[in-house]
Amino acid sequence: MNKTAIVVGAVMVVLGLVFMFQGLGYLGGSVMTGKTLWAVLGPIIAVVGAVVLVIGIRRPGRAPRA
Repeated sequence: MNKTAIVVGAVMVVLGLVFMFQGLGYLGGSVMTGKTLWAVLGPIIAVVGAVVLVIGIRRPGRAPRA
């Protein structure tokens, strides 16, 4: 497993979902609330994050150098 890719992918998924819900108006308190741009970009970011996450899980990490 590539731990960096897993962490980056997971963060992207969470942020993408937060952006989407803010864009749709379900999460308030931000300048992004109710903005169509974030309702569209959020799911795209989440999907890219999911791809990075899956790649990180499936690809073996490098062996430590001796």
